[in-house]
Amino acid sequence: MKEQAIRTTVDIPASLYRKLKEQAAAQGRSIRELILLGVRVTLIEGKRPRSKRVKFPLIASDGPKVDLTNEQIYEHIEFP
Repeated sequence: MKEQAIRTTVDIPASLYRKLKEQAAAQGRSIRELILLGVRVTLIEGKRPRSKRVKFPLIASDGPKVDLTNEQIYEHIEFP
């Protein structure tokens, strides 16, 4: 059985609509699907997707560790 739908009108600024249309096309979805997805995420999930925390160090190295103070760095590099 098809879920009952209610038709509504929403005024979307032209610049935002163009971005919405581009995003829908890039994802191979309709504008309606993208809008409904946004409503579901906002109402049902109740939160934005969490960004992933960055774990340091970003680049692991097996090389020698360098332990410098700011003063030692300033001796070798000119700062304005």
